[in-house]
Amino acid sequence: MTVAMRTVSEDEAEIRLDRWFRRHFPGVTQGAIQKLCRTGQVRVDGHRAEAATRLTPGQAVRVPPMPAAPATPKPPAEIDPNTAKELQRAVLYRDDQLIVLNKPPGLPVQGGPGITHHLDALLDALRFDAGRPRLVHRLDRDTSGVLVLARTPGTAAKLAAAFRGRSVEKTYWAVVAGRPVPSEGRIDLPLRRAGGPRGERTVPAERSDKEAAHALTDYRTLDNAGQKLAWLELQPLTGRTHQLRVHCVALGTPILGDRKYAEPDQNDAFSAVVAGLSAKLHLHARALRLPHPAGGSLLVEADLPPHMRETFRTLGFHAPPAQAPSRTGGRASPRG
Repeated sequence: MTVAMRTVSEDEAEIRLDRWFRRHFPGVTQGAIQKLCRTGQVRVDGHRAEAATRLTPGQAVRVPPMPAAPATPKPPAEIDPNTAKELQRAVLYRDDQLIVLNKPPGLPVQGGPGITHHLDALLDALRFDAGRPRLVHRLDRDTSGVLVLARTPGTAAKLAAAFRGRSVEKTYWAVVAGRPVPSEGRIDLPLRRAGGPRGERTVPAERSDKEAAHALTDYRTLDNAGQKLAWLELQPLTGRTHQLRVHCVALGTPILGDRKYAEPDQNDAFSAVVAGLSAKLHLHARALRLPHPAGGSLLVEADLPPHMRETFRTLGFHAPPAQAPSRTGGRASPRG
């Protein structure tokens, strides 16, 4: 085996160097990649580079002798045909670069302790005669709604950068216990991660806390059922774990079904107002507006899940149906 030079393709724009290596050399470990970078054996355009370096098309990557790919790669797990069809029916939009789903509540996005059934394990059902799509962001297990998948590594890198750079506009709908005062405004409350009796949680933090992360949420009341229940539109301006759930508690209006974060005094009122309503979490990712990797922007909306539709009917809230996905500007991107 000898040293080789490889050129970064157009589809690999913004991909991290370590991920580029794992894509081309599945047998190499993360530790080995970092060592090769640290010792200068891997170079980009003749210069030393870190594993986290993001690549641009046309760059030349120096590749030292690498281990061969595993001779017998593990075949993908078989997916139940009915599960595959349900997931395909959840597709709201797709083209040759991305797929947008209306994720059902109760489906974890990724695996974890005790979690074997999750979206990441089902993505082969969404190949549509192309490569396996990739996750670029997440929703909580019990949150429903708009979720974006990338169909190529280059698209994944661009979309991940868009989410990191806050150029994606997110709109959520929630039904909450209580009625916020004022009826609309901005929640500016730093958050941090902490352990606790109910597992690791996100909690409010002092601004002086070095572990605190800046967190902003815009909200407005779209309708209410007296003083006990309200329908809120939530727009997170930052992307902290469980941000909306913790911010709604801080507002004095916990999201219905949120047993993890509602405070004890709020839980008493919570139990009274949800009599006859679903106990599932009432948080739905209604819409995403994002820069499309091929240029322009894409807006996708998702209809409510069944338990929230039933709650809306019971409370007399009238939610408009989701509009068809709309793409503005950029190059045409065929359905793939």
